Amino acid sequence: MTAELLDLAQTPLRDINAALQAQARGRNRTRWEIANPRGSHALAVGLDAPIEVTIRGSTGYYCGGMNKQATVRIAGSAGPGVAENMMSGKVIVDGDASQYAGATGRGGLLVVNGNAASRCGISMKGIDIVVRGNIGHSSAFMAQKGNLVVLGDAGEGLGDSIYEAQLFVRGTVSGLGADCTEKEMRPEHLALLDRLLKDAGMDDARPDQFRRYGSGRTLYHFDIDNASAY
Repeated sequence: MTAELLDLAQTPLRDINAALQAQARGRNRTRWEIANPRGSHALAVGLDAPIEVTIRGSTGYYCGGMNKQATVRIAGSAGPGVAENMMSGKVIVDGDASQYAGATGRGGLLVVNGNAASRCGISMKGIDIVVRGNIGHSSAFMAQKGNLVVLGDAGEGLGDSIYEAQLFVRGTVSGLGADCTEKEMRPEHLALLDRLLKDAGMDDARPDQFRRYGSGRTLYHFDIDNASAY
């Protein structure tokens, strides 16, 4: 099926988002391409239908935010907050992602084929994030649920104040945040990691190359002995 073309050089952003969001109301156009994004903010947000959207260029803030069901591919790099609060579906960034990629995401899969900046996966609540390159400092801060997979290196403060999210890093970790510790990699974790890598199209990496990190579970309740860590 030929993709429907929307051109931001000719059509206002509001109208483009409205056309994509209308697919949740039973229309049958399932493939879309967006030309000339020119760093536009809040592009392809709030989608709620199993459609495919390819954006031919780089985007600004919050691209793919609040996504449900749709597959959004950014053939470029993404500004801050890509796939923020995503519920389901898939968001793929062919280039790099700026700060807080996948923030507060509740489901679905975010794939970054380049690097991700600071606070990747902050407060994630069920989303899966796979980054081929490196991630910046304070990533997975207060991450509650879901999985963050990094094929490269991780910056300082990884998993600070983490709850029950799982972090898998193949490269080096500059430093762990409060209450984040290295965990045993058991068979079920290798199986999970194998699935996530395949879903992200990164099955050239082997699960046994990664190390797992998660919560030390010492900050769930206030303890005077841990006061300096709060």
